[in-house]
Amino acid sequence: MNIVLAGAAGFVGTPLIEALIARGDKVAVLTRRPEAVRARWAGRASIAEWDGKSAGPWEKALNGAEAVINLCGESVAAGRWTPERKLVLARSRLDSTRALVAAISRAPARPKTLINASAVGYYGSAPDGDRVETSPQGADFLAALCGQWEREAFAAEALGARVATLRLGVVLGKGGGALSKMTPPFRFFLGGPLGCGRQWFAWIHRDDVVGAVLFLLDHAEVSGPVNLVSPELKTNAEFSAALGRALGRPSWLPAPAFALRLALGEMSDMLLGGQRALPKKLLAAGYAFKYPNLDVALQTILS
Repeated sequence: MNIVLAGAAGFVGTPLIEALIARGDKVAVLTRRPEAVRARWAGRASIAEWDGKSAGPWEKALNGAEAVINLCGESVAAGRWTPERKLVLARSRLDSTRALVAAISRAPARPKTLINASAVGYYGSAPDGDRVETSPQGADFLAALCGQWEREAFAAEALGARVATLRLGVVLGKGGGALSKMTPPFRFFLGGPLGCGRQWFAWIHRDDVVGAVLFLLDHAEVSGPVNLVSPELKTNAEFSAALGRALGRPSWLPAPAFALRLALGEMSDMLLGGQRALPKKLLAAGYAFKYPNLDVALQTILS
């Protein structure tokens, strides 16, 4: 396939490009840092510069492409959710998605598929009950942002594109991501659950994120929201215990909820809440998870 990918420099984008190239796809990368990206992918992928919001010559890459994959979005865990930070989080997601949909509308040969990032934060804090793709939207900041993000993506349906939104859980993998922030306290024997530890922890191995995106590219019958989470459900306390086992460390020191709220403000809601999210649509379509088991996933990553 001819694939256009935005958000290539991120934790998921880099291995996804590798996987696409390895299976013979032709990849065009949209990036704000063309020189850095070109140094890595020279001769293997085409590079087009964009600013993540404005029309420009980069739109030529979409003409005749089979699919567009958008992984753009500033990290929600990079700092307190001040009004200024919330604006950055929103603009990085909404502007890029809006620009891509507009470019699809102008392409002489329109892409047939848009795969756009989202998050299980769409469901808000949901302590009880399963959350599948048809479950209602939550009411907090992250839920509202994910809802807006997905609506921008689904505007491409009116242009004849199949749209799939990736409701991602916490992505676990080597060399960065959430684990790079979670492991240091455990290595110093200070690890433990967050708050009461009973909140659900929706997780997925990075290899399964990549695998699921490839699966969605190849299965045109799957569209709409898709939960990208492991089928093995864990609470935060269970996850912390598994992380301790993988590191050979105890999981005995909880981080009190009041301390997290004091340190992180509104962002603490993301850590102290959770969703019992299930990958119903992926499983029904026949996707086979490479790492459905948390202990195996963590051992593979941390070995």
